[in-house]
Amino acid sequence: MTPHELKLRQRDEVAEGTMAFRFDKPPGFVFKPGQAIDLVLPGEPAADAQAVRHTFSLVSAPFQDELAVATRMRDSAYKRALKALPLGASVQVEGPFGSLTLHKDRARAAVFIAGGIGITPFMSILRQAANDRLPQELALLYSNRRPEDAAFLEELEDLQRLNSRFRLVATMTEMVKSARTWKGETRLIDAELVKSVGARLAAPIYYLAGPPAMVDALRKTLESAGIDEGDVRSEEFYGY
Repeated sequence: MTPHELKLRQRDEVAEGTMAFRFDKPPGFVFKPGQAIDLVLPGEPAADAQAVRHTFSLVSAPFQDELAVATRMRDSAYKRALKALPLGASVQVEGPFGSLTLHKDRARAAVFIAGGIGITPFMSILRQAANDRLPQELALLYSNRRPEDAAFLEELEDLQRLNSRFRLVATMTEMVKSARTWKGETRLIDAELVKSVGARLAAPIYYLAGPPAMVDALRKTLESAGIDEGDVRSEEFYGY
């Protein structure tokens, strides 16, 4: 793949400890909602490749005029360098790649299940679906410890209001540690919750994204809910 050079346009906090980085979109850059890129920072190649290169799902949608990623700001060499980039700085992007994209059979619903920063590929899909007025039933089960930790929560609530075919089920599992009020779900995503959401939809396909341990646990949850493994798609995030 030929690398593209991008300039950092903007950065902003989208949840406590989570930042979005927005770059100018190069002419002719084409991707599918749900795909990912490698973001390579400027500077001399390091002995540890992870110090300058990281894989991110795109949170921006193809219709938008930017390429955006979002990440938890862990204390790693890469994240420190990314946060320190001045606006206007150039980076290299390689991609897109990845197959966690929405199936084409519009008669079958999609249920996205994400924890924390695992929301990123689904943001791209849901933004594009709203823009296209996609005639497909979509649902998102989104688990976080607190509302403060839930990236893009307000936008997701807005997307639900704008798109009558999209349902958001957000759950906050440690509200005792939150300074906010929350009237929604507070339980872990379990088989009962999965079945209650899926029962309202037409032959849903399930999509999972998050840390490997979480994806593995969710696969077991879907199995106990009676979901056939052939109806499950997943993507694991390492070292995000």
